[in-house]
Amino acid sequence: MSISLSSLILLPIWISMAQIQQGGPDEKEKTTALKDLLSRIDLDELMKKDEPPLDFPDTLEGFEYAFNEKGQLRHIKTGEPFVFNYREDLHRWNQKRYEALGEIITKYVYELLEKDCNLKKISIPVDATESEPKSFIFMSEDALTNPQKLMVLIHGSGVVRAGQWARRLIINEDLDSGTQIPFIKRAMDEGYGVIVLNPNENYIEVEKPKIPVQSSSDSSDEPAEKRERKDKVSKETKKRRDFYEKYRNPQREKEMMQLYIRENGSPEEHAVYVWDHFIAQSAAEKVFFVAHSYGGLAFVELMIQREADVKSKVTAVALTDSVHNVWHQEAGKTIREWMRENCCNWVSSSEPLDTSVESMLPDCPRVSAGTDRHELTSWKSFPSIFKFFTEASEAKSSSPKPALTRRSHRIKHEEL
Repeated sequence: MSISLSSLILLPIWISMAQIQQGGPDEKEKTTALKDLLSRIDLDELMKKDEPPLDFPDTLEGFEYAFNEKGQLRHIKTGEPFVFNYREDLHRWNQKRYEALGEIITKYVYELLEKDCNLKKISIPVDATESEPKSFIFMSEDALTNPQKLMVLIHGSGVVRAGQWARRLIINEDLDSGTQIPFIKRAMDEGYGVIVLNPNENYIEVEKPKIPVQSSSDSSDEPAEKRERKDKVSKETKKRRDFYEKYRNPQREKEMMQLYIRENGSPEEHAVYVWDHFIAQSAAEKVFFVAHSYGGLAFVELMIQREADVKSKVTAVALTDSVHNVWHQEAGKTIREWMRENCCNWVSSSEPLDTSVESMLPDCPRVSAGTDRHELTSWKSFPSIFKFFTEASEAKSSSPKPALTRRSHRIKHEEL
């Protein structure tokens, strides 16, 4: 039986506590002191000393995994699905390994968007300088020139990036359920232009610069002997601190700082930026949105900031388990009325697909996505969403355009 280093460190303390507890009442004070000592020990940090190095492969092949013909992630040698608990009793190490694989998955999906879906990667801000932080979105060749239809896809919050609905599904289920690729391919087959947003790419991380510690002798008028003695004490203190830090946290990761991307520092900012610079400039007569989870909140925020423009250009919005809240976001009455007519929210529910679900909020209709798993709602409602869009498109095409009366002209002018 293997004994961890942290257990060996704590063993003498446990033995001492057991011996003290066998003594009389006078020993209670010592017991309290030892318990206090134990409470000060960071067991999570101690556990890090038993970890293997946090050094992981940077390719799927390095992990010995690959996607099979069904889009499932499988081990190259055993054919088994991904195993999270690769090393028992090392949850932090297993989590870091999972995150490293997730970063590879993100790059893999980006490649699929470009090679498999023939989308273009567009850098933003559009007027960014060479040195400033940048993000990107993906667009089909005809996204801005298609005169008929444009589909815009927005994922939720967290670690997911452009082209993904849920990393967990990509790793544990398959690419179809976890990525936006089925939506993109069907949309293009049905004559839509496509824009894929990237709302979680809000900043880049760079290593925090180390601030040099100035010697006290630089700005002191003390005698030379006293300055030398103080510098020596300072160096000894730093040496002890560094030694303790190395012992306490041997796998300390680099200290990083975040540099936010101009006008794209949050999902809400990103949605407004892409609307202003791309969607609003597109030739499409009818624009359709698919927004999952926090993406729904970002869309409602876009409506609040660009209400007149969104109403004039967007035909229908499919939300999947959206977390928006028209009260908290202070969406006005006219927005709520428009959402009731033009939006539908497929929510997690054990009811059959498209079954009406009661809502406490006065915004858009809610129907079941046919699953009670939040992350699966987009994939499970996939066929219903396209049917919803087709019906909305036909309804808009068949409805006569209202005559331009003096009153409607005045309203339009005020909106502009």
